[in-house]
Amino acid sequence: MSMDVVLGLDSGGTKTVLAFADRSGKVILSRRGPGLDPSAGRGWVAELETLLDACPQNVAAAVFGLPFHDEVQHYSDEQTAVTRALVAGNTLVQNDVRIAFDGAMAGKAGVLVLAGTGSMAWASLNGRFDPHIRVGGWGDAFGDEGSAYWIGREALSVVSRHLDARINAQALCEGVLSALGLAAKDLIGWCYQLENRRMEFARLAVTVSVLAENDNPDARAILHAAADHLAAHVTAAWSQTQALMPVSWSYAGGVLSSAIVRQRIAAQLGFDPVLPRLPPVGGALLRAAANAGWSVDDTWIDRLSASLDTLIYNDDHQKKGE
Repeated sequence: MSMDVVLGLDSGGTKTVLAFADRSGKVILSRRGPGLDPSAGRGWVAELETLLDACPQNVAAAVFGLPFHDEVQHYSDEQTAVTRALVAGNTLVQNDVRIAFDGAMAGKAGVLVLAGTGSMAWASLNGRFDPHIRVGGWGDAFGDEGSAYWIGREALSVVSRHLDARINAQALCEGVLSALGLAAKDLIGWCYQLENRRMEFARLAVTVSVLAENDNPDARAILHAAADHLAAHVTAAWSQTQALMPVSWSYAGGVLSSAIVRQRIAAQLGFDPVLPRLPPVGGALLRAAANAGWSVDDTWIDRLSASLDTLIYNDDHQKKGE
């Protein structure tokens, strides 16, 4: 390819999206892969190498949004070293929630609440220059409230209590065991033999969401509790900005694809969300384009948004075999 491009990558606990965009804001190439979670082992390095194999070499700037960056020092150091070795030049590594904020708010003040495998809120009064405030993101050992992992763990807790006859939650229990393809007697063995418990628990959030949409009270209670935790993240983050204006908030991550969760957060905060201007990988591309010195006005952002919307639409239909 003869034109300059920028590289953007967004990765969480379960999946990675890589995209290249040209100066006009059009996405010219994209790839998907598994999550690049350094806490799950060093396999993420080989996965990243595979994603970048045979990709354009004329990269004007690159931004990688990676989990645990700026949270665990030895992970951050390795992430920076690996990405700069693979993509020479103007390469920046950021926390994956920071680039989700960049995409959703596109330079505006506000709070981004992200709930995927993990959870965190990210706030700033100016998307590019002001100090950024983080709330949450403490990981699955003692945090990540409201995340997909947390929802899955809560669902399994309800299942275990039902199986003990401590509560009656038959429909949720049957739904979870069916999704896992397990008999009740095999649940504990499944759990404690998992290589990546965080990811496998997080997968159950989809089952809980479907049950909640079908008016299962136990599933709805779990999603409402998740939303209450996420609303508290937003409130805490915005209060630390000491802003006099009402909170403006947006969202990212699979958990926030649930209307039940979004509506509950809005009810708790008293404000509806602002629609994300760009998805997280768009935030990485936007930051990379700015770092490359390109003009990234509203027209450029709109063009990138349309290009990414087409990409996501096509990917979703390919997954469904349409």
